[in-house]
Amino acid sequence: MLGLLSAALAPAAELPDLAAAARSILGRGQGVYVEAADGTVLLAQAADTPVHPASVSKVPTTLALLRRFGPDHRFVTGFAASGAIHDGTLAGDLTVEGGGDPYFVDENALLVVQRLQALGVQRVSGRLRVQGAFTFDWQADADGARLQQAMSGGVPAAAWAAVRTLTDAPTPATPPTIEIANGAADAPPAGSAPHAGSAPHAGSAPLPLLIHRSQPLLALAKSLNDYSNNIFKPLADAAGGAQAVETLARSVVPPAMRSEIILGDGAGTDPRNRLSPRAAVQLLRALAQELAASGHTLVDILPVAGVDDGTLHERLNGPGEASRVVGKTGTFGDYGASALIGAILTSDRGIVYFAILNHGVAVPEARRRQDRMVRELLLRLHSVPWRYQPDARPAVARAEVVDAR
Repeated sequence: MLGLLSAALAPAAELPDLAAAARSILGRGQGVYVEAADGTVLLAQAADTPVHPASVSKVPTTLALLRRFGPDHRFVTGFAASGAIHDGTLAGDLTVEGGGDPYFVDENALLVVQRLQALGVQRVSGRLRVQGAFTFDWQADADGARLQQAMSGGVPAAAWAAVRTLTDAPTPATPPTIEIANGAADAPPAGSAPHAGSAPHAGSAPLPLLIHRSQPLLALAKSLNDYSNNIFKPLADAAGGAQAVETLARSVVPPAMRSEIILGDGAGTDPRNRLSPRAAVQLLRALAQELAASGHTLVDILPVAGVDDGTLHERLNGPGEASRVVGKTGTFGDYGASALIGAILTSDRGIVYFAILNHGVAVPEARRRQDRMVRELLLRLHSVPWRYQPDARPAVARAEVVDAR
């Protein structure tokens, strides 16, 4: 019994110094919680007080997505024809079957155009029709108008430059295009032979042409987390909805913390969202465990400070700091919410997890305090850099387009 008491009291010798730093840097009443890999609590201040977590809400959504789909899942978008292809013209409609891909952007549209041209399509005499859930350039595109504009050449030069890097073969300076007439679907020319098989009969289902497969979920979620993109909101629907994400999140924390998790959405924009610092740490630990089951770590799905482009690129990036913190930021000014949660790899305590959830503090000041507090942790811990090599390829390099015929 004395041995257990001694073990329980040992870390308390470090707590007063760290607790005093938290009061001085963050302010009394501002939530912070720090826990070592073995469960030792290194710091707890207002740790059980739930406040608005802003985009830290994306962490339980990320966990729910991995649980539902797995790290290698790809969202599929199909393209099909309602008529035959003859002399470069698809005599009918081009149908897009959306599959919920949140990362279908200009570069991906160009991949599709290239493959359609390889199938002999230069022009569509009918319309571009969209079925299912389809998002283009981070916005819902139910009528396909924005996709059509991109396929017709309305893309930024940088998008085509990124796609051109995917091949060593010479490519034109201007992007490939497909002309879409937006008229009534034409019948095949009299006596013509359809390209690559017979055209569908009137009233039949469109003939599949190709399939666009998104980058794997692991890389896709990392890209979105790096920039804290709010396209996570519909992604939460893909994971079963905000209620399902909340239920899962509550299931992976101790019972005493379950009421400290409230999610009105999975991105962090709902004013009802609440999370306590200690619950945030438990969710981060659960995410790390989920990743470990497939041989991955937090750096594979969350931004690494001072390394990855996005919200943490210019933070904690000083000498001896870059690559030592992996985490997730959150900002929601309307509610005075600013957050930083993360993990520090150490040589003696394993992974040390932390959560700082500010409320009622101006965002620039909150971020300054958060970084100061994490620097205090780095000074007191034997931190080591995370083993991490960022993927420098453009995101489109991880997507693929395959023939569906």
